Amino acid sequence: MEKRPRVGYLCMEWGLDPSLPLYAGGLGILAGDILKAAYDLRFPMVGVGILWRQGYVRQVVEDGRVIDAYPRYDDVRLQLQETGVDVTVEIRRRPVRIKVWRLDGRSRPEGARHAPLFLLDTDLPDNADRWITGQLYGWFGEERVAQEMVLGIGGVRALQALGLEPELFHFNEGHAVLAGLELIRQGMEQGLPFEQAWQAARRRIVFTTHTPVKEGNEVHPLDLLEYMGAFCGLNRRQMIRIGGDPFQMTVAALRLARAANGVSELHGRTARRMWADVTNAPPIQGITNGVHVPTWQDPQMAAAYASGEDLWAVHQSLKQELIDFVERRTGVRLALDRLLIGFARRAAPYKRADLIFRDPDVIGPLLESGRVQIIFSGKAHPLDDRGHEIVQSLIAMQRRYPRAVVFLPDYDMAIARMVTRGADVWLNNPRRPMEASGTSGMKAAINGVLNLSVLDGWWPEACRHGENGWQIGGGYEGPDADAHDARSLYETLMGEVLPAYEGDRARWVRMMRESIASVVERFSASRMLQRYAEALYRGGAAEPVAGR
Repeated sequence: MEKRPRVGYLCMEWGLDPSLPLYAGGLGILAGDILKAAYDLRFPMVGVGILWRQGYVRQVVEDGRVIDAYPRYDDVRLQLQETGVDVTVEIRRRPVRIKVWRLDGRSRPEGARHAPLFLLDTDLPDNADRWITGQLYGWFGEERVAQEMVLGIGGVRALQALGLEPELFHFNEGHAVLAGLELIRQGMEQGLPFEQAWQAARRRIVFTTHTPVKEGNEVHPLDLLEYMGAFCGLNRRQMIRIGGDPFQMTVAALRLARAANGVSELHGRTARRMWADVTNAPPIQGITNGVHVPTWQDPQMAAAYASGEDLWAVHQSLKQELIDFVERRTGVRLALDRLLIGFARRAAPYKRADLIFRDPDVIGPLLESGRVQIIFSGKAHPLDDRGHEIVQSLIAMQRRYPRAVVFLPDYDMAIARMVTRGADVWLNNPRRPMEASGTSGMKAAINGVLNLSVLDGWWPEACRHGENGWQIGGGYEGPDADAHDARSLYETLMGEVLPAYEGDRARWVRMMRESIASVVERFSASRMLQRYAEALYRGGAAEPVAGR
């Protein structure tokens, strides 16, 4: 067997289990699924992240309003192991001590194992800047840079101190970019000129970009990076060559990496267009995300699918569990025998959570009669006013249609598991091509929940309209996309989805089985990691760094 390189996978958030609130959304869940796949495949990988004392944000609904809360999760440490290792990073000209914890126990409740994860912690009594590892994606510019210094610079030093220095560093998004600067600094400290140190670092870095959304591609003023101590011994001219002025983290990651990828075939094409003018960058491949099947596929559904048994009975049992869950959380009792649509993801404007309500004259009668029921869940970024407005609008729809629309607050892995297993249909209607991947649809599909989705992210690769789910909009990207896609959604829902659900049970069950068959292997985290090994990790050297 070909020798596989040791990989250090750096990510700002990690979603391994609901009891470990170290994630905000899909980026972290993906990282957790990759680490589980690495364990399953005995792949030589370790993860590096941050031990967030307050996690992301808790969002509760009081009197119809969304309230952000930040509890401390001190008991998370009880699940971790002491490594006896700490490292120091100078931030704002003063030393910050970083304690390194290890997590490699069982992920509850399924018991899925994962490769080791090392978590970096500044919440120590002797640190003046204990707050750095407080809130995931909270705060503002200085705090974010400090967090990225801990992850990047601290992450490299932690792995070296542990004796686990990898042959390759995989940056999952641009948050880890400062790890590349630290590798260049170390090369220059050993006597290499800047160009050679940069080239040596590139041979050890690969990069995954996850979003075409502007806010997801961070930019920092050079003056701020210099003040924080993030130059890592480089001068301003060298920093500009890597990341520009202001310093663009995605641009820097591309120039620091020997190989790069987007997270679906469509996103790979979109990312290549976005970053076409970045010099000294590798071509951005399309490697489609996958999900850890043992974590996200219900065991009863897996067994029924494997044995050829009746999927409908299992599905109805899972749907009843979801209905009971919703009633406990909200007091709303949904009907088992009526179509139940699930929509659960971050409350971002491009995801268009409220698209189905665009024409009340069309959707209103379906909701009022109870023919269609919808469960929504999602979180807004604490600083995203528009995201909060979206959540408020969904709560308003719950009040307008109290028997048919439900909003589950404080979206997390536990809610995701319930909805992706128990809904009849999984609705996804982002504004194409803004959805880079959309792994929630994969989680639904492997449970026989039929996707009703815009042709964005992963769905163009999987969709066989009317056989394993349905597409919306035909891939349209025009200026009136909202109106166009809403019309298509209504036409497909009323003309195809409802007739199949209400009038042709045998066909529905055939589509459930086909949904599972078309996704369970092709879009698994194991298959994704194997593609990483083939396309990103194996051999190959970066192109030489071009001079000015």
